[in-house]
This record gives sequence, structure tokens and C-alpha cells, in this order.
Amino acid sequence: MQTNRTVRYAVAGLAIMASISGLSFGQNHHLSSGARFGRGATAEDSFLPSPVRSVSTVPTNGDVNPYGVAFIQNNFLAGNGPLQHGDILVSNFNNKNNLQGTGTTIVRIPAAGAPSLFFQGTAPLGLSTGLGTLQYGFVLVANLPTLDGTSATAARGSLLVINNQGKLIQTFTSTQINGPWDMTVADNGDRASVYIANALDGTISRIDFAVTLSGLTKLDHYTIASGFRHQPDPAALFDAPTGLVYDRNDDRLFIASTLDNAVFVVHQASKRTTSDGPGDIVYTDNTQLHGALAMAEAPNGHLLVTNNDVINADPNQPSEIVEFTKQGEFVKEIPVDPNLGGSFGLAVNKESDNTAILAAVDDNTASITIWTLPLN
Repeated sequence: MQTNRTVRYAVAGLAIMASISGLSFGQNHHLSSGARFGRGATAEDSFLPSPVRSVSTVPTNGDVNPYGVAFIQNNFLAGNGPLQHGDILVSNFNNKNNLQGTGTTIVRIPAAGAPSLFFQGTAPLGLSTGLGTLQYGFVLVANLPTLDGTSATAARGSLLVINNQGKLIQTFTSTQINGPWDMTVADNGDRASVYIANALDGTISRIDFAVTLSGLTKLDHYTIASGFRHQPDPAALFDAPTGLVYDRNDDRLFIASTLDNAVFVVHQASKRTTSDGPGDIVYTDNTQLHGALAMAEAPNGHLLVTNNDVINADPNQPSEIVEFTKQGEFVKEIPVDPNLGGSFGLAVNKESDNTAILAAVDDNTASITIWTLPLN
């Protein structure tokens, strides 16, 4: 049995005591469904913590290597489809034979109950970390396909638009989609901008769309950042720019670049039509960063980045999620898996003024870990 090791961290703006082997919280916390309370009592009154939830992401076709994570937000038009507000979607990059760039599925993780298949596309696909949603009821997912699981056969890929019924309705290709390794979506209702990190050429693109209930219409596309180091990698397929976070308040795009092992920022991201290079370095830290990969923003404004452990690996810090400020100050880190190479996609959803959900996939176990965190 693994020995418990207690640490302090502040993922959601509040230091929480956690046991790494179980990450059970010693603060008032929502209990899992099925918990029973005395007359008049609520979850907020409880002392006993909720267990961390770990769910398999393997669908019936056997796809593995979960990459992208996205929440179904409260403004998502679910219609009469299978998706419910609070659901988590996970995209799979590998097929059942564990060949990279061949996964075709998106799995739905409900707030309670068993996971189910939301979408299955036609191979070759390789659904990457680029997974997002639009409030008009669409799921967007990027793909970086290979024929044999190696970078030698990698194709440019595309952006898929899936409706709330789990049906593919549109496929977008572009000179600005060149091995989409990750993406983030700035959703403005009838307009949306999709920012894409391209593994094949080390660039960042912005594609602007008009959005209606019928689908998306492409308005324009631009390369807004470039010059990120990128290379094929047998273990990770590619080491390239990956995680993206758009800061709507200041119109900034934060970029986690794996091979550079740093996080950059590009200003005026929504207005920029040309590239001035990779932007400014916000955070670089060879002690804490071990191949900066996927990225998300916490409710306190901090950034969370995963490590792929292919670059600058440290066996004493395996599969870490690192929290840091937008000013580049390290805050805390926690592991997703006791072995190297497990941490990849993650997402955060603020459920209410009192709670937030952090969900992070584990490539080593083909599962997702879900934490419910108090905000006050």
C-alpha cells in the first residue's frame, strides 16, 4: 500500500489539506451521491469528506490515451440529446492497440452514474487535447491522425463540429490547422474564436466563426504566434506548443510550449492578424516544469499546467499539475499518477460561488480523476 503523504495546495484559491494517495479533503465538502444526512442537514454541514472520483475513460471500442477534457456548461443548449449540464467530455487519442493518432471517441462522464460513449468518428482521426464546447449546443474537437501511430505518417488534421446529439455535422480544414495539438474556444454566442496550437509547425492560429443553431460559418483565419520549438517524439508523438488559456479580461492568450518548457503570453489575441513570434515568456521553471503541456485557468485566476515528463523529467515529481500565477510565480503542485507520463488534459468548472470541479486525465490508467473543491 502506498504511504500517505500530506501536502498543502491551493488549486482553487484556498489551501486544502489533501492526502496524495486518496486526495480526500479535510474541509467541509460535498459528499458523493448516495450519502445520507440527518434531518435538516446538508452536504455543507458535513465533516466527512467526499472521496475523489476516478472514472475509466475507455469506451466499448477500447480506445485509450485520454487527452482532451471539457465541461458542459450551464449555458449549453443540450436539447433532447444525451448531454447534461455538469457532464465532462473526454477525447481519446489512441485506439485499442494503443497506436497514437488513431483514437476516434469522445466519452461522456456524467455527474453521477456510469460513463457512456458520446461520439465515435471514422478512423483515422486521433482526437487530440483540443476539445471544447459552444453554448449553441456544439462540441468542437481537433484531430491529429496517423496511419500507424508514428509521427512519420501524421497528417494535418481538422476541426470537427459535433451537435448535441453526438452527430458529426461539419469538418473544417485550413492552412492554419496543421496538426492541432490543443485548442481553446472564446465563445461569444453568435461569434466564436478558436485558438489552435499546431504541432507540425510550432504555430498558434485563430479561426473566427459565425455561429447559429445550424452550425458554424468560417469568417477568417490567422497565424497569431509562431517560432515555438517542435519535434517528433516516439513517446509523445510530438513535443510542441499545446495548452492554451484565453484571458478575456485582458485579451491575452497563454501558451504552454512543451519543448520550450515554458509558458508564453500573446497580447491582443482577438485582434491580432499577424505573428510577432512566440510572445513573451511568463513562466519558466526547470525545477517544477517537466514538459509543460495542457493548461487551464482556476477560479482564482491562477494557471494550471500539466507535465508530460518527456522533457526535463524528474522521477521524484511524476505526472504533476503545477499551479502558478499569471505573473509567473509558482504556487503549488500535485501528482495525478505515481509514475511518469500520466498527466495530460485537464479542465476546471466553477459550479457555484462555493464549489469548483477540477478534472484531469491519467494516460497511464486511461481514467479521469475528479476533485470537488470548496471556494470559501
